[in-house]
Amino acid sequence: MRIPPLYRNSNWQRFLAGMILGAVVSWFVFLMLFGISQERQIITIHQQKKEIQDLKDKMSIWQNDIEELNKEKEENLVIQDLKVKIINEGRYKINSYTAFLIQESAKEEIEHVLSKNIEDVYKSRQSLKKAIENKAYTIDKTTYYVEVHEIFFHTTLSVQLKIKDIKQSL
Repeated sequence: MRIPPLYRNSNWQRFLAGMILGAVVSWFVFLMLFGISQERQIITIHQQKKEIQDLKDKMSIWQNDIEELNKEKEENLVIQDLKVKIINEGRYKINSYTAFLIQESAKEEIEHVLSKNIEDVYKSRQSLKKAIENKAYTIDKTTYYVEVHEIFFHTTLSVQLKIKDIKQSL
């Protein structure tokens, strides 16, 4: 089978030359547009990296400031409220009014710690404990002796008491 020699025809030669020239020109146009778009992407990436680094720097500054403020606030925490609870009132069959009166009496014993620094109150926890335990709570001709089970120190001083002994007086 024989292919006709069309490449010798000037129309075909112009057509093939135009195709080659168009391919070369379109390749250069593609490279130019691709290069421009890549350059824009690189500029955007560099700007974003710079912005991210600036934000990280600001964030670390803020975190350091907040940590310092938290430390200062921690040092300045004060006792704002007192809570006293009897944990074994059911064992001695004490009514709720008597338990309330004992709790209020114990609160009165340690009321002086309100608006004092938590650290200072913590250092004097033994004297708090002794103040509560050494008092006899007399209600309706019955004397109650308590012992401190637990003390929790925070802005609210929470004390849990156990009734140790009950004495009836006539």
